[in-house]
Amino acid sequence: MYVPPEWPSEVRPPGSPDWESSAVTWLLDAVPPDYRAYGVLRRHPLALARMAHHHVRAEIEAARAGYRGAAVDLKDHLPPHVVEAVLEVYRHEGPRLVSLAESIAVVERALRGERFVERMRPSADP
Repeated sequence: MYVPPEWPSEVRPPGSPDWESSAVTWLLDAVPPDYRAYGVLRRHPLALARMAHHHVRAEIEAARAGYRGAAVDLKDHLPPHVVEAVLEVYRHEGPRLVSLAESIAVVERALRGERFVERMRPSADP
């Protein structure tokens, strides 16, 4: 079965045995540990996916705000090499979070019943 490139390797393809259960396990790793206490999220993977979507989007915005202000906020309290190291953390985390959000989005689409179809890519040959 085809899945888009953003599909997380930890989640079985839609329609395969226990795929929703693998999606729940993976989605729970994307949200705060306290979410595991809510049975409704395990019983309704789509609700969990929606909450994970919002949570990770908020993390992206927080990382962007943190990156924008880190140098100014920390320059008087930390040595320059530490401030640069903090900025480097943000430079790594930002793309990771965006990729995670994209993966959550495709899992959510599958939980809504969407089927993925591989599209032909244009050839580079004239």
